[in-house]
Amino acid sequence: MSSALPMPFDVRLMNLAATALFSACLVLLTAAGLWWALRNPAFAIVGITVEGDVTHNSAATLRANVAPRLAGNFFTVNLASAREAFEAVPWVRRAVVRREFPNRLRVRLEEQQAVALWGSDSEARLLNSFGEVFEANVGDVEPGELPRLAGPDDQSTQVLAMYRMLKPMFEPLDLAIAELALTARGSWQLEMDNGAAVELGRGTPEEVTTRTRRFVQTLNQVTSRYSRRPEALVSADLRHGDGYAVRLRGVTTTADAVKR
Repeated sequence: MSSALPMPFDVRLMNLAATALFSACLVLLTAAGLWWALRNPAFAIVGITVEGDVTHNSAATLRANVAPRLAGNFFTVNLASAREAFEAVPWVRRAVVRREFPNRLRVRLEEQQAVALWGSDSEARLLNSFGEVFEANVGDVEPGELPRLAGPDDQSTQVLAMYRMLKPMFEPLDLAIAELALTARGSWQLEMDNGAAVELGRGTPEEVTTRTRRFVQTLNQVTSRYSRRPEALVSADLRHGDGYAVRLRGVTTTADAVKR
């Protein structure tokens, strides 16, 4: 029974050298291919396809604003930077950017949905449907169609949630909330569309809405005593423990809340 002879040392050395040389050539060829791809004009970004919400920004305007901020070609363009460039455009809330071989980008946009003005009259800021504050041209919306909400920026979500809870309560009275503010001391204040000012006071959302519901459910009874309608309301103070104070056009009174 014969056994294989060991391979001579010089043969093994030549095999190792050939393998190393082949590997080096492969690396060089790969690097050359990558260099060619990176430098080839065929892979330069030549177009951006814009999809999704473009109500406040046309696709052409978006491309014109973002294209100068893009660096690199199809392979080297930084998609995160491209996304940030799109999201820096007014009214754009979110952008998803992906490559489209061989030389294009495709972006899908989600625009801000304004539900309220935010802050003082001098501020060009809005609130979106997620309770996020954003800056935009307020002239792009009809101010009369949006309520004005105010409060600390880090509590904008809470302010919007409170507005959504309070808004339907006043609808049976044919009154609408024009402004809702959360003060720095945590007190809630309302201004109705007829100009009436309502102090809701402090407390948890449940406490504030309970006081407001009691007020709304009994206001008709209070105003009717003086031959008035709820639209005659000038001001109200709900910070009393067992009732509320109201002021009507031509009448000033303090009325206990009627029990449910």
